[in-house]
Amino acid sequence: MVELSPDDIVFYQWGPLLINETIVFTWMIMALLVLFGWLSTRRLRVEPPLSRWQNLLETIVTTMQGQIREISQMNPDAYLPFSGTLFLFISVANLLDVVPGYRTPTSSLSTTAALAICVFFAVPIYGIAQRGIFGYFKHYAEPTLLMIPFHIIGELSRTLAMAIRLFGNMMSETMLIAILLTIAPLFLPVLMELLGLLIGQVQAYIFAVLATVYIVSASSNEGKKEQASKGGS
Repeated sequence: MVELSPDDIVFYQWGPLLINETIVFTWMIMALLVLFGWLSTRRLRVEPPLSRWQNLLETIVTTMQGQIREISQMNPDAYLPFSGTLFLFISVANLLDVVPGYRTPTSSLSTTAALAICVFFAVPIYGIAQRGIFGYFKHYAEPTLLMIPFHIIGELSRTLAMAIRLFGNMMSETMLIAILLTIAPLFLPVLMELLGLLIGQVQAYIFAVLATVYIVSASSNEGKKEQASKGGS
């Protein structure tokens, strides 16, 4: 029997505490990102020659800055740490799917729900930081106080939709590959793996873009948007 979710494989359990594949692979991804950050920044240089790690890191950061600026029409520096981390985590998690025995944590609803909850709390945090408590929460009562419950429901449903969208896409890919392995175990699954890698990167991009859009819309003041700085930094 093929276990479709990494939550189903439990390595250790003591009472309510358990360690399953989702947790192990999540820790592994975080460790890889920390290692990459350390290798990229341990010998930072302003002038050439730059190390390959630093070149790679600067390329990734510059690309993400450009994407955030294009989406928000604002200086990306405030949004880069959160949105960039979301993208890198989901991207690496999905990219490692080619490793035998590995299953991406994003095929677990607990992981996608946790990521969506992070976005749920980041929206008011950024909004209050940029607009103040009154400036942020007053939009819940616009145009009338009767709209407050509808705005709250909208926030909750948006969070649920983000979690389900990412989980559904990654789980459906896992199920499809499992089915194809039983039908045509030679060449077709390889093609599906390649397609799965592409889908995984697209999903990482979409999730990060949606998070950025929600945060920017909550933290920007109408008519007072900060202009993007010149040069991308």
